[in-house]
Amino acid sequence: MTLEKKGGKKERSSDQIEMKLIKAILTREYPTGSTLRPERELAEYYGVGRPTVREALQRLERDGWITVRKGHPAIVNDYWHQGNVMTLVHIIQNHEDVTDEFISYLLELRISLAPAYIRNAVAAHQPKVVALLANLDQLKPDADGYAAFDWELQKNLTRLSPNPIYLLIVNSFDSFYLKMARKYFSIPEHREASWHYYHELLNVALQGDYIEAERVARKAMENSLELWRNRTKLEQDK
Repeated sequence: MTLEKKGGKKERSSDQIEMKLIKAILTREYPTGSTLRPERELAEYYGVGRPTVREALQRLERDGWITVRKGHPAIVNDYWHQGNVMTLVHIIQNHEDVTDEFISYLLELRISLAPAYIRNAVAAHQPKVVALLANLDQLKPDADGYAAFDWELQKNLTRLSPNPIYLLIVNSFDSFYLKMARKYFSIPEHREASWHYYHELLNVALQGDYIEAERVARKAMENSLELWRNRTKLEQDK
């Protein structure tokens, strides 16, 4: 099996073919409902053996990208409806440019997740949550500073939650979150809103009031989504 180096790490040929086919699906070279080339043609096209192509296709089927059919080319699925968490990871890895629409989706997801893991973190590790927010006066007042602080805050809050699933989900955004956050925090109004949220969360964490922490977090997450949508609408109206 051919091995090539990428970023100092060896990458299997089947991994490379898997990622190339995902990119082709995302760019609609292979739209939903279309068929991939037959396994034999894919092997010739990529210059590998059929077992290598088969391995890549099996992983694509596992993650909801395609449906493999015996004796026929695989069909491309609607990955938004048939994918899973790994599908989301691959979408993020292939998003070379962060779209406004995708940021809205993630902000919506955050409303569902963040209040719960923040409530759990305050309930289980109140002093450690306070420590995460204790040095807000050192937060750099620019987009990079806010993005880095917010990403570390989210990761640490999920680590403090007794439910490890939250951390697994947040970790899946590792290659993407900072890029998204820099775009969001490039607007001064967004940084100001988060500044007030961090201080409000610190106050309720000091009191150990995990129920109020959940409410404060949800309100802040909903406000973030509204700010982002209003910003997007204003740009579209220009």
